[in-house]
Amino acid sequence: MNVLLIGGTRFIGKHVAQLLALGEHAVMVYHRGQHEGDLPASVRHVHRAEAGIPILYFPPELLTPQPDVVIHMMAMGDADAQAAHTFFRGHTGRMVWVSSGDVYRAYGRFSGIEPGPLELGLLREDSPLRSVLYPYRTSGQPPDDLLNLYEKILVERVAHSDPALPGTILRLPKVYGLEENADLATVYGFRNHPEWRWTHGYVRNVAAAIVLAATHPAASGCIYNVGERDTPTIAERLAELPDSETRVSEKSNFNFAQNVAYDTTRIRDGLGYQDVVPEKDAMKATALAREE
Repeated sequence: MNVLLIGGTRFIGKHVAQLLALGEHAVMVYHRGQHEGDLPASVRHVHRAEAGIPILYFPPELLTPQPDVVIHMMAMGDADAQAAHTFFRGHTGRMVWVSSGDVYRAYGRFSGIEPGPLELGLLREDSPLRSVLYPYRTSGQPPDDLLNLYEKILVERVAHSDPALPGTILRLPKVYGLEENADLATVYGFRNHPEWRWTHGYVRNVAAAIVLAATHPAASGCIYNVGERDTPTIAERLAELPDSETRVSEKSNFNFAQNVAYDTTRIRDGLGYQDVVPEKDAMKATALAREE
């Protein structure tokens, strides 16, 4: 299979490219060239300055050979998602769009941008989405701040806007690994909220889910939550981890009565997804490596 990866040299994208190459797929990566990543020699790189976020330009050579699947790791909002859709329509069988669990209304309740009652239970793919857009905009941000553009809900609308270009959407959890979030501040930093739940995912496991969705024909047109099978409370996580001096988060506007925990049954049962590394083992190993 010919797979084009938009953004595939750092953190999650690097692991996606590695796993695709190990699976003997022909992989092309479109990026700026500032980070080549530790990728197999078989991976073809296409460098352009225009590959910086937001990506609005795609050179014709990305269509030689024509990709069977395009995985867009970097879509931020409406304009860049539309640009990708326009370019690849008619030139690929399917696109895979990396989204986020922050699209859910529950995240709006947690972050305080969307008032209302608590969303109880696990978040399923059909759970309500936010009605308030642009979750990370603030009044003090510079006009060119990328967070002013960020809205995965708009990306998802483009992804499912055209039956002629089927889109697979993956809603990611909080991802961690040695390259990013290695201090597990998203766990240790919330130790003052022991009953709160926030779904996490080890980077290699998340990458494996993306690869599976990109290569499995049954994923066409579907939405999947990605992350651990069961989401422990902060207290349950800390009971399995070594002590850490990571400072406590001082975010005061969050509503920690609102969990942000996903149901990941659909990708597991529908596509047969299994963790590459057990999440408990991966999180503990990450914490121990950080302490060394």
